[in-house]
Amino acid sequence: MFLTGVNFVYVRFSGNILIPNDSSLIPASVAKAKSKTLLVQMMSAAGTGFCFNTKRGRLREKLVIRKHDPFVNKHVLFFEKRKIRSI
Repeated sequence: MFLTGVNFVYVRFSGNILIPNDSSLIPASVAKAKSKTLLVQMMSAAGTGFCFNTKRGRLREKLVIRKHDPFVNKHVLFFEKRKIRSI
């Protein structure tokens, strides 16, 4: 963080704050960066219970993929069942 005109000291304890040289406190709002991708579970539409995990972008709509299901030995649609975690 670059600020001009005043010398600041960065201190971390219960929260992130900036302490100017004249000792008045100015709170600094520092947001955590969100990940750009999600790990999601894809479930077979054939009803076999076969599923796999894949990545998708956070801003994309839910995935629908056509892929091979080994239980029915055919290509079937896979729908996004749930989000597992952020990557």
